[in-house]
Amino acid sequence: MKRCVRPRCVPRLALAMAWALCAAAPAWAQGESWVRETYTKYEHHIAMRDGVKLFTSVYVPKDGSRTYPILLTRTPYSCRPYGTGNVRETLGPSETAARDLFIFVYQDVRGRWMSEGEFVNVRPHRPVKSGPADVDESTDTWDTIDWLVKHLPRNNGKVGMWGISYPGFYVSAGMIDAHPALKAASPQAPIADWFVGDDFHHNGALFLPHAFNFYSRFGQPRPKPTTKGPDRFDYGTADGYRFYLDAGPLSNLDAKYLKGQVAFWKDVMQHETYDDFWKARNLRPHLKGIKPAVMTVGGWFDAEDLFGALETYKWTEKQSPGGTNTLVMGPWYHGGWSRAEGDLLGDVRFDASTSRYYRDSIELPFFRRYLKGTADAAPAEAHVFETGRNQWHALPAWPPTGVDPRTLFFHAGGRLSFEAPGEAEASDSYESDPRRPVPFIEDVEIGMTREYMVADQRFASRRPDVLVYQTEPLEEDLTLAGPLVASLFVSTSGTDSDWVVKLIDVYPDDAPDPSPTPLPSPTPEPSLNPRYTRMGGYQQLVRGEPFRGKFRNSFERPEPFTPNAPAKVEFTLPDVFHTFRRGHRVMVQVQSSWFPLVDLNPQTFTNIREAKPEDFKPATQRVYRSRSQPSGLTVQVLP
Repeated sequence: MKRCVRPRCVPRLALAMAWALCAAAPAWAQGESWVRETYTKYEHHIAMRDGVKLFTSVYVPKDGSRTYPILLTRTPYSCRPYGTGNVRETLGPSETAARDLFIFVYQDVRGRWMSEGEFVNVRPHRPVKSGPADVDESTDTWDTIDWLVKHLPRNNGKVGMWGISYPGFYVSAGMIDAHPALKAASPQAPIADWFVGDDFHHNGALFLPHAFNFYSRFGQPRPKPTTKGPDRFDYGTADGYRFYLDAGPLSNLDAKYLKGQVAFWKDVMQHETYDDFWKARNLRPHLKGIKPAVMTVGGWFDAEDLFGALETYKWTEKQSPGGTNTLVMGPWYHGGWSRAEGDLLGDVRFDASTSRYYRDSIELPFFRRYLKGTADAAPAEAHVFETGRNQWHALPAWPPTGVDPRTLFFHAGGRLSFEAPGEAEASDSYESDPRRPVPFIEDVEIGMTREYMVADQRFASRRPDVLVYQTEPLEEDLTLAGPLVASLFVSTSGTDSDWVVKLIDVYPDDAPDPSPTPLPSPTPEPSLNPRYTRMGGYQQLVRGEPFRGKFRNSFERPEPFTPNAPAKVEFTLPDVFHTFRRGHRVMVQVQSSWFPLVDLNPQTFTNIREAKPEDFKPATQRVYRSRSQPSGLTVQVLP
């Protein structure tokens, strides 16, 4: 059984490419010979209503004794290998699904790889269509399904869709105004809003290495249909912190490296606020009247599209009353439910093969029930994994009913408690210097690592430009279930600032190390020897999120801070379902840089995409914790 494993000390490749390698070596693999023995491959160019033809690969079971439902994936990442004589090594969302026998269909979306037409990133949905030229991903999905059910041999007239990340977006878009044959849809880590919380922006702050890594390759132009993708960007170093710091202002990245070749990178640089360009790419308002059964899947530690999974479920639930709409959340990195065992992430272990359980006991029964009419039980409203205590729950609602909103307030001496502050005037301050930003991880890496979502924060708590507040050791377990709200009363000596808030689980000093202890690698290369972290005193990141301060009142209309004048910054962090065990501490850290994960705020009010070197200035940041200005983190406590 293959697993995509890498010692923590080895620098990672650009993640979009490295994770593609993981997808090629999943935790399960039927093998090419098994696929050939069990399925027959066909290739089609399916015409859309405007005449554009989309390349589509189809795998039909060779057993002709019965009919089968169709499982469709639409992707911008290629449905290779091309040619009917070449077959995939894996089919479907899991090995068990492939062995259960479906008709598996893969399609290159409009303008990508072997499909005709123009590709548009997160193509805006058209709620009103006046003719065949008004196309979007909903119409392309409708036209594809209509052709499939009318032309594919031995199909039973029922279609399901699934896809992870960008393909997850195409599932969400395809279930809007859905074809009657589409009976089940599973958007997994779907993109929902690329400015507010998914992938490249979080609360207006640019996730720099993720955006640059991805678009330096994915965004290269494709002048005509092709089976070959562009080459990977060569950074010339393994040190992303140094690479992006040396690059200087954002405008230098295009001038030095992309050379104007990546159209969407230029779009990102030209749209710094939540303007019509980004609003048109917000799919959430269109998730209404959804007819297919929906199972949205996400990972609590998904570095890319945690926001999208939670928001897709929430908006579908709100705007499609009476429909079948369920949520699955596990302790996974991006796509980990499909590509790994799900028993650990970085230094944190989950005590079970959570991904295998999901694939066999949640995902496959969902598709069997709605596409094959089997007696598999209806899915729970929310099938969610509780981290910290490491157990699954089937809940009737998410967030669960009965939670108690309580605020963890900041106090003198770095104390954190549910008791409101009583001082008339009180604050803590630090110096934030763009020339020496706070790193987002301790290791040397080139890109956004998946492990950063649970990484040890002891390195950050030792820095003078990070404020640290923590409780006493807990006398009993504390379970948090639902969104977090950071409410900060702050000031800055500059005119803009980022505010990063991190919720952290501090392990006891006597917490045991992993057992068995990881063995040294047999390789003589010292840099390839795996290492492990001592878990005594480990500061596990549970949730962290940045907020670009100039958007505190509006993402559309940024406002400068008045130097040294208090202002309120309040924002929501994505949901958690985590138990801080007895003897652990709850910690909150506050800082103003998280580099290079988040692009540098010059701390001068300006269009950061156009900032000059002289705009980047040190600033004194102050967080207030008085009776009239109580800063803290509001959590949802589950009794």
